[in-house]
Amino acid sequence: MKPTYKIALSKIVEEFHFEVIVSPENYGEIMIETPEINRPGLALAGFYEVFENDRIQLIGKAETKYLNSLEPSTKRLMLQKLVEAKPVAILYTTGLNADDALVEHARKLGVPVLRTQIKTSPIMASLIGSLNNHLAPRITRHGGLVEVYGEGLLLLGDSGIGKSETAIELVKRGHRLIADDAVEIKKVSEKTLVGSAPEMIRHYVELRGIGIVDIRRLFGVGAVKDTERIDMVIQLENWVEGKMYDRLGMEEETINILGINIPSITVPVRPGRNLAIILEIAAMNNRQKRMGYNTALEFNKRLMAQMGIEE
Repeated sequence: MKPTYKIALSKIVEEFHFEVIVSPENYGEIMIETPEINRPGLALAGFYEVFENDRIQLIGKAETKYLNSLEPSTKRLMLQKLVEAKPVAILYTTGLNADDALVEHARKLGVPVLRTQIKTSPIMASLIGSLNNHLAPRITRHGGLVEVYGEGLLLLGDSGIGKSETAIELVKRGHRLIADDAVEIKKVSEKTLVGSAPEMIRHYVELRGIGIVDIRRLFGVGAVKDTERIDMVIQLENWVEGKMYDRLGMEEETINILGINIPSITVPVRPGRNLAIILEIAAMNNRQKRMGYNTALEFNKRLMAQMGIEE
Protein backbone atom coordinates (compact mmCIF):
# COMPACT_ATOMS: atom_id res chain seq x y z
CA MET A 1 0.00 0.00 0.00
CA LYS A 2 1.44 3.36 -1.08
CA PRO A 3 1.88 5.97 1.68
CA THR A 4 -0.42 8.97 1.46
CA TYR A 5 0.53 12.49 2.40
CA LYS A 6 -1.60 15.27 3.83
CA ILE A 7 -1.37 18.99 4.39
CA ALA A 8 -3.47 21.13 6.72
CA LEU A 9 -5.98 23.40 5.01
CA SER A 10 -4.74 26.18 7.29
CA LYS A 11 -1.27 25.88 5.74
CA ILE A 12 -2.71 26.40 2.25
CA VAL A 13 -4.78 29.35 3.49
CA GLU A 14 -1.64 30.88 4.97
CA GLU A 15 0.42 30.22 1.83
CA PHE A 16 -2.07 31.92 -0.50
CA HIS A 17 -3.33 34.54 1.97
CA PHE A 18 -6.95 33.47 1.59
CA GLU A 19 -9.62 35.32 3.53
CA VAL A 20 -11.46 32.97 5.90
CA ILE A 21 -15.20 33.69 5.83
CA VAL A 22 -16.34 30.60 7.70
CA SER A 23 -13.98 28.90 10.13
CA PRO A 24 -15.47 25.76 11.74
CA GLU A 25 -14.43 24.57 15.18
CA ASN A 26 -12.19 21.85 13.70
CA TYR A 27 -10.62 24.24 11.18
CA GLY A 28 -7.08 23.49 12.35
CA GLU A 29 -7.63 19.74 11.95
CA ILE A 30 -8.96 19.77 8.38
CA MET A 31 -6.50 18.05 6.04
CA ILE A 32 -6.18 17.99 2.26
CA GLU A 33 -5.13 14.71 0.69
CA THR A 34 -5.51 15.33 -3.05
CA PRO A 35 -3.90 17.89 -5.38
CA GLU A 36 -7.02 18.01 -7.53
CA ILE A 37 -9.33 21.03 -7.52
CA ASN A 38 -12.98 21.14 -8.62
CA ARG A 39 -15.30 23.72 -10.17
CA PRO A 40 -18.74 22.45 -9.04
CA GLY A 41 -20.78 23.40 -12.11
CA LEU A 42 -22.47 20.01 -12.40
CA ALA A 43 -23.03 19.85 -8.64
CA LEU A 44 -24.75 23.25 -8.68
CA ALA A 45 -27.00 21.84 -11.43
CA GLY A 46 -27.95 18.97 -9.12
CA PHE A 47 -25.62 16.18 -10.33
CA TYR A 48 -23.71 14.56 -7.43
CA GLU A 49 -23.07 11.00 -8.62
CA VAL A 50 -19.33 11.61 -9.13
CA PHE A 51 -18.84 14.52 -6.72
CA GLU A 52 -15.42 14.45 -4.96
CA ASN A 53 -15.84 16.16 -1.61
CA ASP A 54 -12.14 15.81 -0.73
CA ARG A 55 -11.34 18.52 -3.29
CA ILE A 56 -11.42 22.28 -2.75
CA GLN A 57 -14.47 23.61 -4.61
CA LEU A 58 -13.95 26.85 -6.57
CA ILE A 59 -16.82 29.24 -7.21
CA GLY A 60 -15.95 31.82 -9.83
CA LYS A 61 -17.78 34.21 -12.12
CA ALA A 62 -19.30 31.45 -14.29
CA GLU A 63 -20.75 29.59 -11.30
CA THR A 64 -22.00 32.83 -9.76
CA LYS A 65 -23.66 33.96 -12.98
CA TYR A 66 -25.37 30.58 -13.33
CA LEU A 67 -26.64 30.69 -9.75
CA ASN A 68 -27.97 34.23 -10.22
CA SER A 69 -29.96 33.01 -13.22
CA LEU A 70 -31.94 30.61 -11.01
CA GLU A 71 -35.06 31.31 -9.01
CA PRO A 72 -34.08 32.46 -5.48
CA SER A 73 -35.59 29.34 -3.90
CA THR A 74 -33.79 27.04 -6.38
CA LYS A 75 -30.52 28.91 -5.91
CA ARG A 76 -30.75 28.54 -2.13
CA LEU A 77 -31.49 24.81 -2.48
CA MET A 78 -28.52 24.21 -4.78
CA LEU A 79 -26.14 26.04 -2.45
CA GLN A 80 -27.44 24.08 0.54
CA LYS A 81 -26.88 20.81 -1.35
CA LEU A 82 -23.31 21.83 -2.11
CA VAL A 83 -22.62 22.49 1.56
CA GLU A 84 -24.38 19.26 2.61
CA ALA A 85 -21.99 17.33 0.35
CA LYS A 86 -19.34 18.34 2.96
CA PRO A 87 -16.51 19.52 0.66
CA VAL A 88 -13.14 20.04 2.34
CA ALA A 89 -13.50 23.78 1.56
CA ILE A 90 -15.36 26.20 -0.69
CA LEU A 91 -13.29 28.98 -2.24
CA TYR A 92 -14.77 32.09 -3.84
CA THR A 93 -12.42 33.56 -6.45
CA THR A 94 -12.04 37.01 -8.05
CA GLY A 95 -13.10 38.69 -4.79
CA LEU A 96 -16.72 37.60 -5.29
CA ASN A 97 -19.14 37.99 -2.39
CA ALA A 98 -20.04 34.73 -0.71
CA ASP A 99 -23.76 34.01 -0.89
CA ASP A 100 -25.52 34.56 2.46
CA ALA A 101 -27.43 31.28 2.18
CA LEU A 102 -24.23 29.32 1.61
CA VAL A 103 -22.41 31.05 4.47
CA GLU A 104 -25.30 30.43 6.85
CA HIS A 105 -25.51 26.73 5.98
CA ALA A 106 -21.70 26.33 6.04
CA ARG A 107 -21.59 27.66 9.61
CA LYS A 108 -24.21 25.13 10.69
CA LEU A 109 -22.47 22.16 9.06
CA GLY A 110 -18.86 23.20 9.71
CA VAL A 111 -17.69 23.68 6.11
CA PRO A 112 -14.86 26.21 5.59
CA VAL A 113 -15.63 29.08 3.21
CA LEU A 114 -12.70 31.08 1.82
CA ARG A 115 -12.17 33.96 -0.57
CA THR A 116 -9.34 35.21 -2.78
CA GLN A 117 -8.95 38.22 -5.04
CA ILE A 118 -7.14 36.10 -7.64
CA LYS A 119 -9.05 35.05 -10.75
CA THR A 120 -10.29 31.48 -11.08
CA SER A 121 -7.90 30.01 -13.68
CA PRO A 122 -4.67 31.42 -12.13
CA ILE A 123 -5.56 30.37 -8.58
CA MET A 124 -6.63 26.93 -9.79
CA ALA A 125 -3.28 26.42 -11.54
CA SER A 126 -1.36 27.74 -8.54
CA LEU A 127 -3.25 25.54 -6.09
CA ILE A 128 -2.71 22.41 -8.17
CA GLY A 129 1.01 23.17 -8.47
CA SER A 130 1.39 23.81 -4.76
CA LEU A 131 -0.62 20.75 -3.71
CA ASN A 132 1.28 18.54 -6.16
CA ASN A 133 4.45 19.60 -4.40
CA HIS A 134 3.11 19.21 -0.85
CA LEU A 135 1.45 15.83 -1.50
CA ALA A 136 4.03 14.34 -3.88
CA PRO A 137 5.32 10.77 -3.41
CA ARG A 138 8.74 10.96 -1.78
CA ILE A 139 11.76 9.05 -0.58
CA THR A 140 14.95 9.96 1.28
CA ARG A 141 18.35 9.02 -0.15
CA HIS A 142 21.75 9.12 1.52
CA GLY A 143 23.72 11.54 -0.61
CA GLY A 144 24.14 15.18 -1.57
CA LEU A 145 22.43 17.57 -3.97
CA VAL A 146 24.12 20.53 -5.63
CA GLU A 147 23.19 22.96 -8.37
CA VAL A 148 25.95 23.30 -10.97
CA TYR A 149 25.40 25.65 -13.91
CA GLY A 150 21.65 25.30 -13.41
CA GLU A 151 21.75 21.49 -13.35
CA GLY A 152 20.68 19.60 -10.24
CA LEU A 153 23.28 16.90 -9.50
CA LEU A 154 22.40 14.14 -7.02
CA LEU A 155 25.63 12.76 -5.54
CA LEU A 156 25.44 9.14 -4.40
CA GLY A 157 28.13 6.85 -3.03
CA ASP A 158 29.39 5.02 0.01
CA SER A 159 29.96 6.90 3.24
CA GLY A 160 33.38 8.56 3.23
CA ILE A 161 33.74 8.59 -0.57
CA GLY A 162 34.01 12.39 -0.61
CA LYS A 163 30.51 13.66 -1.38
CA SER A 164 30.58 16.44 1.22
CA GLU A 165 34.09 17.62 0.32
CA THR A 166 33.13 17.72 -3.36
CA ALA A 167 29.97 19.68 -2.57
CA ILE A 168 31.96 22.30 -0.61
CA GLU A 169 34.53 22.59 -3.41
CA LEU A 170 31.68 23.23 -5.84
CA VAL A 171 30.27 25.89 -3.52
CA LYS A 172 33.69 27.57 -3.42
CA ARG A 173 33.61 27.60 -7.23
CA GLY A 174 30.33 29.55 -7.24
CA HIS A 175 27.73 26.78 -7.31
CA ARG A 176 25.01 26.10 -4.73
CA LEU A 177 24.33 23.49 -2.08
CA ILE A 178 20.84 22.10 -1.62
CA ALA A 179 21.42 19.11 0.65
CA ASP A 180 24.19 17.08 2.27
CA ASP A 181 24.03 13.61 3.82
CA ALA A 182 20.26 13.18 3.29
CA VAL A 183 18.18 14.26 0.29
CA GLU A 184 14.38 14.26 0.37
CA ILE A 185 13.20 13.52 -3.18
CA LYS A 186 9.66 14.34 -4.32
CA LYS A 187 7.96 13.28 -7.53
CA VAL A 188 6.15 16.52 -8.41
CA SER A 189 5.09 15.39 -11.90
CA GLU A 190 5.41 12.37 -14.18
CA LYS A 191 8.71 13.77 -15.48
CA THR A 192 10.17 15.77 -12.62
CA LEU A 193 11.91 14.98 -9.33
CA VAL A 194 12.71 17.75 -6.87
CA GLY A 195 15.20 17.38 -4.04
CA SER A 196 15.58 19.25 -0.76
CA ALA A 197 17.23 18.85 2.62
CA PRO A 198 15.41 17.80 5.79
CA GLU A 199 14.61 20.93 7.79
CA MET A 200 16.87 19.89 10.67
CA ILE A 201 20.06 19.73 8.58
CA ARG A 202 19.28 22.31 5.86
CA HIS A 203 22.40 24.26 4.78
CA TYR A 204 24.67 22.19 7.05
CA VAL A 205 27.54 19.95 5.94
CA GLU A 206 29.46 17.40 8.01
CA LEU A 207 33.22 17.29 7.42
CA ARG A 208 35.12 14.49 9.12
CA GLY A 209 37.82 15.94 11.35
CA ILE A 210 36.14 19.37 11.52
CA GLY A 211 32.51 18.66 12.34
CA ILE A 212 29.33 20.45 11.29
CA VAL A 213 29.67 23.65 9.26
CA ASP A 214 26.97 26.11 8.22
CA ILE A 215 27.40 26.77 4.50
CA ARG A 216 25.00 29.72 4.47
CA ARG A 217 26.95 31.56 7.17
CA LEU A 218 30.36 30.69 5.75
CA PHE A 219 29.70 31.46 2.08
CA GLY A 220 26.54 33.62 2.15
CA VAL A 221 22.92 33.10 1.14
CA GLY A 222 23.90 32.89 -2.53
CA ALA A 223 25.70 29.61 -1.84
CA VAL A 224 22.59 27.68 -0.82
CA LYS A 225 19.19 26.86 -2.22
CA ASP A 226 16.18 25.17 -0.60
CA THR A 227 15.04 22.99 -3.52
CA GLU A 228 16.28 21.95 -6.95
CA ARG A 229 15.13 19.71 -9.78
CA ILE A 230 17.21 16.53 -10.11
CA ASP A 231 18.65 16.48 -13.64
CA MET A 232 21.43 13.94 -13.22
CA VAL A 233 22.73 11.31 -10.79
CA ILE A 234 26.47 11.06 -10.10
CA GLN A 235 27.50 7.69 -8.68
CA LEU A 236 30.85 8.07 -6.88
CA GLU A 237 32.84 4.89 -6.30
CA ASN A 238 36.40 3.97 -5.38
CA TRP A 239 38.63 3.39 -8.39
CA VAL A 240 38.96 -0.34 -9.13
CA GLU A 241 42.10 -1.31 -11.03
CA GLY A 242 41.30 -3.30 -14.14
CA LYS A 243 37.65 -2.24 -14.25
CA MET A 244 36.52 -0.91 -17.62
CA TYR A 245 35.09 2.60 -17.25
CA ASP A 246 33.23 4.39 -20.04
CA ARG A 247 35.76 6.61 -21.84
CA LEU A 248 33.68 7.87 -24.75
CA GLY A 249 30.29 8.49 -23.17
CA MET A 250 28.46 6.37 -25.75
CA GLU A 251 26.54 4.42 -23.11
CA GLU A 252 23.39 6.19 -21.90
CA GLU A 253 22.90 5.05 -18.30
CA THR A 254 19.87 5.90 -16.20
CA ILE A 255 18.72 5.25 -12.66
CA ASN A 256 15.06 4.82 -11.76
CA ILE A 257 13.83 6.90 -8.83
CA LEU A 258 10.12 6.91 -8.00
CA GLY A 259 9.33 5.59 -11.48
CA ILE A 260 11.32 8.25 -13.36
CA ASN A 261 14.52 7.44 -15.26
CA ILE A 262 17.23 10.00 -14.52
CA PRO A 263 20.50 10.21 -16.53
CA SER A 264 23.35 8.72 -14.51
CA ILE A 265 27.13 8.43 -14.74
CA THR A 266 29.64 6.59 -12.58
CA VAL A 267 32.71 8.59 -11.57
CA PRO A 268 35.65 6.61 -10.15
CA VAL A 269 37.40 8.32 -7.24
CA ARG A 270 41.13 8.17 -6.52
CA PRO A 271 43.81 10.59 -5.27
CA GLY A 272 44.69 13.27 -7.79
CA ARG A 273 41.29 13.47 -9.50
CA ASN A 274 39.60 16.87 -9.25
CA LEU A 275 35.99 15.83 -8.71
CA ALA A 276 34.66 19.40 -8.72
CA ILE A 277 35.93 20.03 -12.26
CA ILE A 278 34.68 16.62 -13.42
CA LEU A 279 31.18 17.37 -12.09
CA GLU A 280 31.19 20.83 -13.69
CA ILE A 281 31.94 19.21 -17.05
CA ALA A 282 29.31 16.52 -16.41
CA ALA A 283 26.69 19.20 -15.68
CA MET A 284 27.51 21.21 -18.81
CA ASN A 285 27.58 18.05 -20.94
CA ASN A 286 24.22 16.89 -19.59
CA ARG A 287 22.71 20.30 -20.31
CA GLN A 288 24.12 20.17 -23.83
CA LYS A 289 22.53 16.74 -24.38
CA ARG A 290 19.13 18.05 -23.29
CA MET A 291 19.55 20.85 -25.82
CA GLY A 292 20.05 18.27 -28.58
CA TYR A 293 23.84 17.96 -28.95
CA ASN A 294 25.61 14.74 -27.93
CA THR A 295 29.40 15.08 -28.19
CA ALA A 296 30.03 11.31 -28.06
CA LEU A 297 27.62 10.63 -30.93
CA GLU A 298 29.06 13.47 -33.01
CA PHE A 299 32.59 12.18 -32.43
CA ASN A 300 31.51 8.68 -33.41
CA LYS A 301 29.98 10.00 -36.65
CA ARG A 302 33.24 11.77 -37.51
CA LEU A 303 35.21 8.63 -36.70
CA MET A 304 33.01 6.44 -38.89
CA ALA A 305 33.21 8.96 -41.72
CA GLN A 306 37.00 9.01 -41.44
CA MET A 307 37.13 5.23 -41.54
CA GLY A 308 34.97 5.30 -44.64
CA ILE A 309 37.42 7.68 -46.39
CA GLU A 310 40.38 5.51 -45.50
CA GLU A 311 38.69 2.46 -46.97
